[in-house]
Amino acid sequence: MVAFRLLRIVLHLFAGLGTCALIFPFIDVQARTARIKRWSVRLLALCGVRVQFEEAGVREASRALIVSNHVSWLDIFVINALHPCRFVAKSDIRGWPLIGWLSERAGTIFISRGKLRDVRRIYQGLVASLHAGEHVAFFPEGTTSAQGTLLPFHANLFEAAIEAEVPVQPFALRYVDSRGQLHPAADFINDMTFVQSVLTILRAGTMTAHLIVLPPIPTGAASHRRELADLAGDSIAQALGYSAAPEHQMLPGR
Repeated sequence: MVAFRLLRIVLHLFAGLGTCALIFPFIDVQARTARIKRWSVRLLALCGVRVQFEEAGVREASRALIVSNHVSWLDIFVINALHPCRFVAKSDIRGWPLIGWLSERAGTIFISRGKLRDVRRIYQGLVASLHAGEHVAFFPEGTTSAQGTLLPFHANLFEAAIEAEVPVQPFALRYVDSRGQLHPAADFINDMTFVQSVLTILRAGTMTAHLIVLPPIPTGAASHRRELADLAGDSIAQALGYSAAPEHQMLPGR
């Protein structure tokens, strides 16, 4: 059964490759966005992941820098199922089988960890994309973390929201089982490979991804990107019922 479902996922990935190579060059942004959304919804269904969106009493901002906690490679597709975004992701993903090339063709911006020059290049691209009205998203933890925990947020890229004069839009994301408990199969941490993660998810049965849209944070609410990052982190931690990341832990860009 798992082998059959895995085959269907592989075929879906190849279908995505074909769409990116043969159709994307000839359609406009709106049509491309619609195809990315449908493809992401279908991929999640093949993985046995249901998606529930929750607007915590607010509507999301039409123009904003989107930030979210980071649990799994699934996160990108869950957010894309709401509306496709340009993501900032670590450069390692570019080398993943099929997914890496698909992510690049879908507009993902890859960043090399620890390279200041790369951060500056990405930052300038983010500001331009936000000015153009594109949905831009990144994961401020910088890496995935096990559910139930939230790592301190890196502040560097929050500067893009300040310069573009758009709010920060926090999303809170969790994966639960049929009893509403955090589903451990979603965790993509330590030395787990992409293939191992896919197999773990397929063997786990059905899980539900909850994506909570939180109130936008105006950039005027913070005097510095570090403060903006802390406000976003506190908002997400509160929505998930987690303890906020330790404030004393120093990160680049603080």
